[in-house]
Amino acid sequence: MSQVTLGKAIPPFKAVSTHGDISLEGLRGHLAVLYFYPKDNTPGCTTQAQDFRDRYQEFVDTGCHIIGVSRDSLKSHTGFTDKQELPFPLISDDSEALCELFGVMKLKNMYGKQVRGIERSTFLIDSHGVLLREWRGVRVPGHVDEVLQTVRDSI
Repeated sequence: MSQVTLGKAIPPFKAVSTHGDISLEGLRGHLAVLYFYPKDNTPGCTTQAQDFRDRYQEFVDTGCHIIGVSRDSLKSHTGFTDKQELPFPLISDDSEALCELFGVMKLKNMYGKQVRGIERSTFLIDSHGVLLREWRGVRVPGHVDEVLQTVRDSI
């Protein structure tokens, strides 16, 4: 169950990332895109990370931070970041605290079995910590372009 609501302030959070601790308070003053993905080094997640990487400077030019989130370890994230040359931080949410806060944990079918995992989702947070937009059940193709356009329309 999500604890975030469109148009409302997001509850405070703090998490470890490949760039050190990240908190909602530390993001104040900037737009931020928080994107949740299932697993490092899988085809869809790699493509999504590459898409954010390839458009990263355009997000930076609007004053927007990009942050990826999955349940993978910092070690896994560091390898993924190095391999894909990602300029943005990846949060290791192995406790699922952020996943629960944003309500992205879902039962999914994998090879005919029900498994609990992250539903690919993206959230746009304004400079005051308010949730501006959410995308749930994201399909990778064209998604980063849509997020970037929404960011541009928000400034």
